[in-house]
Amino acid sequence: MNKISIIVESILAAGVAALFILFFTYNPWAKKSAAVESSEKLQSQYEESMVKLDTKAKAFQKEYETFQQDVLNFQKKVEAGAFLSRERAESEQSRLQKKEQQLAAKQQELENLRQQLSNDFMNQQAALTQQLQDSVQAYLRELNADGHYHLILNDAVLMNKVAGYDITDEVVEGLNARYAK
Repeated sequence: MNKISIIVESILAAGVAALFILFFTYNPWAKKSAAVESSEKLQSQYEESMVKLDTKAKAFQKEYETFQQDVLNFQKKVEAGAFLSRERAESEQSRLQKKEQQLAAKQQELENLRQQLSNDFMNQQAALTQQLQDSVQAYLRELNADGHYHLILNDAVLMNKVAGYDITDEVVEGLNARYAK
């Protein structure tokens, strides 16, 4: 079944992506912020879900391979005339057809589960990002309550920044202090 290889490849791709993210975001000397801890928790939950999905996919793969062997054995028996009666051959064929339908349903369930886990992860990640943005916005309003700053930009907007106007470190320290409380 071609869909099995797609499922397994999807699981492996998600694992590689997770490792890639962890490799480039891990800094053992940096103090962890709330966002990093939440992100790590979310990533851990996603990885656990992927491990469970991978286990189910491997069990399905084994079941499918057993089914394929049963089909081959059936074909050999038919060719050799090894069935005692036509009814027995038809009964075995019917059993194999039902098993094939069950496997197709299981495969669809696995694909649906993979899609659901992926969607859940993206939704949780979006919620975490929104929560982080809300927290930063609230802190910036608090920081600028006196109206000292007329314009606060993020690095995504800036092409060039002047050192005297960069308040990033101050904002990060303030957010971390709020989180520590």
